[in-house]
Amino acid sequence: MQPLATKKSKRGIRCPTIFNRLQARHLIHKGVKAMKKLLMVLIVLLSLGLLFAAGKTESKAETEAVELEWWTWDPDMLEQNQQIISAFEAANPGVTINNTIVGTKEYWTKIRIQANQNKLPDVFTMSSGYIEEWAKAGLLYNLDSFIESDDTFTNFYQSIFDSSREISNTDSYYSIPFALVTTVLYYNKDAFDAAGVAYPSDDWTWDDFKKAAKLLTIDKNGDGKTDQWGHWFYGRYAHIEPWVYANNGKLIDKNTMQFNPDKNAMDAIKMLTDLVLMDKVAPPQKDMTSFQQQDVFSQGVAAMWVDGSWFVDTLRKNVGDDMRWGIARVPSGPEGVSKVTYGWPDSYALAPNTKHPEMAWKFAKYVSGEGISLDVYMAGKIPSAKSLAEDPLFADPNNQPGEEMNLLIKQASGPMTTSYTMGWSEWRGYGGSESLGLNGTIDAIINSHMGFDEAFRKGTENINSVLKRYYK
Repeated sequence: MQPLATKKSKRGIRCPTIFNRLQARHLIHKGVKAMKKLLMVLIVLLSLGLLFAAGKTESKAETEAVELEWWTWDPDMLEQNQQIISAFEAANPGVTINNTIVGTKEYWTKIRIQANQNKLPDVFTMSSGYIEEWAKAGLLYNLDSFIESDDTFTNFYQSIFDSSREISNTDSYYSIPFALVTTVLYYNKDAFDAAGVAYPSDDWTWDDFKKAAKLLTIDKNGDGKTDQWGHWFYGRYAHIEPWVYANNGKLIDKNTMQFNPDKNAMDAIKMLTDLVLMDKVAPPQKDMTSFQQQDVFSQGVAAMWVDGSWFVDTLRKNVGDDMRWGIARVPSGPEGVSKVTYGWPDSYALAPNTKHPEMAWKFAKYVSGEGISLDVYMAGKIPSAKSLAEDPLFADPNNQPGEEMNLLIKQASGPMTTSYTMGWSEWRGYGGSESLGLNGTIDAIINSHMGFDEAFRKGTENINSVLKRYYK
């Protein structure tokens, strides 16, 4: 083996010490470069792995099964509900809708049990009479964020949604209305024609109404007994409140949430009670107990009657073509500055703890408009979806009252109000409580059991004792 050169350094000849150092540096440099390459490969692989994992997560989220519970209260809608569900599920793969239908009488008992157990269905039917109570108890999902970021009022009447918000006595939306009911003046066209009285117009006043009522109150056989009354009413909410609001009146003081009718409201109620006691153009309630209240008009015993628009369906079925009848706006009182309608919506609500709020909102909108057809509605109920309400068949000229049905569309798109509060059915005297509350107060007057002032003094005390239990 030849020894390393040890001569003095010349150009081209290396010193052994320098050579060793250079060789070491070269090896270190190669190692660092290799380490950098390896590190870069690891970073790339890690990034690809994260992206792949994210993609899998996103894909899983997109295809994750969503199951919604939907409760309704109309057993007659079973077949239609199944069709709605099938169409929605087909358009939304991975979504399953389970529909539970509970009869109207049992619905509120069962849905309250679900609420108490924190097991409310994702979407469920909600009554205007309970919106305030349930919203303030935290049992309804606040829909403001959905409505603000959505095209809701392009497709639905905002006035109907605003009515629901007013009923909640809050500044928020807690329900998705699918239908509206209003109140109208029903009139017997045959009776009007026979008496030579012009049909009610949109600008009828109370004076016009009373003049017509007098001409339509008739003793047909001269026996001294009235055979046809000009008008029929009793203390029922849908008989009274339309006149109160047509005179720009108020029953409830919103600041105190106490029953404190203003002068306009009291004038409206006094005008009505005078129809029985002074003008003799309407019968006392006690004389009509042999009738179901809606039959007084349909059997020709009264020529006019104010009640809910849903009785359009009843009259079509029960009267048919035996009587020609129509609908008109409730006449405005002397203080009625605008065409305010007494009306309220039927709605859907979302559970506050639903696991799928976006999909629940999507489905609730679908079943309130896009997913249903006009023929699922009872005649006289107004769809909240504009496309359905403005369908020409809504005012079908082949079905009474024909084009007068367009009045309901005007009411749906205009101002409306109600007397709903917490405890409404109790203080108002609704259903099985008709002999109590405001209903009982007015019946006591028109049945001559009490004078007007005495009845309202006692009635106000009783009504406010109810309201004080709910608004402390």
